[in-house]
Amino acid sequence: MELPLESVALYALKLAYESEGSSPILRDDPAMSDYQRDVFAFDLRKGDIDAIQDKIERCVALALDALGGAQTVMGRELQKLAAGFSNAQTPEQMHPALLTLKDYLKDVQ
Repeated sequence: MELPLESVALYALKLAYESEGSSPILRDDPAMSDYQRDVFAFDLRKGDIDAIQDKIERCVALALDALGGAQTVMGRELQKLAAGFSNAQTPEQMHPALLTLKDYLKDVQ
């Protein structure tokens, strides 16, 4: 599950910070330091669902701003998908919502 978590963070940060003509944000970019696979793996091993959700919520908030906020069609959809992830209580519950969120962010960016 670490890879989809890292992917959601990556796509959200790309949407928020990548601009045309600039260097692309990659997984080894300094902006990804708190959102790398090994960081998420550590949080998962500790069972720290709150920390994982907090990290993803911060990335989603940045992506939401990049989409023009919650009043836009894409922003509302992003919020709906993020709510499914935020309401999960276990990694097993997070996983399907996470995959949907990842696919949406990938498509939007």
